[in-house]
Amino acid sequence: MAGPSLRPHVHWAQRHRELYLRVELSDVQNPDITIADNVLHFKAQGHGAKGDNIYEFQIEFLEPVEPKPVCRVTQRQLNITVQKKESNWWERLTKQEKRPLFLAPDFDRWLDESDAEMELKEKEEEKINKMKIESRVPKDPFKHLKKGYLIMYNLVQFLGFSWIFVNMTVRLFILGKDSFYDTFHTTGDMMYFCQTLALMEIMNSLIGLVRSPLRTTVVQIFGRNFVLFVVLGSLEEMQSKPVVFFMFYFWSIIELFRYPYYMLSCIGIEWKPLTWLRYTAWIPLYPLGGLAEGVYINFCHLYKQRKQHLGPKKRKMK
Repeated sequence: MAGPSLRPHVHWAQRHRELYLRVELSDVQNPDITIADNVLHFKAQGHGAKGDNIYEFQIEFLEPVEPKPVCRVTQRQLNITVQKKESNWWERLTKQEKRPLFLAPDFDRWLDESDAEMELKEKEEEKINKMKIESRVPKDPFKHLKKGYLIMYNLVQFLGFSWIFVNMTVRLFILGKDSFYDTFHTTGDMMYFCQTLALMEIMNSLIGLVRSPLRTTVVQIFGRNFVLFVVLGSLEEMQSKPVVFFMFYFWSIIELFRYPYYMLSCIGIEWKPLTWLRYTAWIPLYPLGGLAEGVYINFCHLYKQRKQHLGPKKRKMK
């Protein structure tokens, strides 16, 4: 059973608007802290000067305080912040003139009245300077319009690449390896749409709507569009090769994490699992996508050389 109730060591300090109490208890459990009739009541289980026991104390404040204390528990101690009802400097903490034995000044936070006034003045000046700086920055009248555009753009791209990914996944489960050969004919139009729309990302970076580096954005967009529109679009015979499946699949998986991340960022929301996927999934997927692109371009080059030297295959007449 727990031992008798004891008083912990309490250290205090003040500012013009706040009181700080530091209770010397570690491993605090079930703290009960209330303020009623300007008296703070404290009771908690913890490890103090007398070992692991129930500790409690009461403090009747010198002047009125707000009845809602703020408590912060750490492994070594418990901190209580109490708001004064009026901003002024107290000559002591308690209503009784004689200081309780368990109560002592907190010299780590202790300031004289003049020092506290200087600290308060510095905070007010800092707040005023901050407001002046913010007032100098011109407000963007199109801020909400830009945010709405970016949300819609990322949402449309997410839905487009989701459609590609789901379509290819379902066909893979139903048709197996046979789905490799008609990837372009079933998802090509949607991929054309998404990659054409992706050209807007260059414009977004150019006019400063997003903070993405312009050079990196141009390389990524034009690199993929070169493969899609120039290489893949010019050789119909190559559109049915299995490498197209893997190339489209890796592209769509990357965008399933990228566009939702950007969309949530526009409204100030960060979902940690999505952030982790956004900055981790590309590590294996980008090399795989680049490998598929390289294999496809090399395959097309060899096919053109063969066609140039040997000519198109002639069909056998019956």
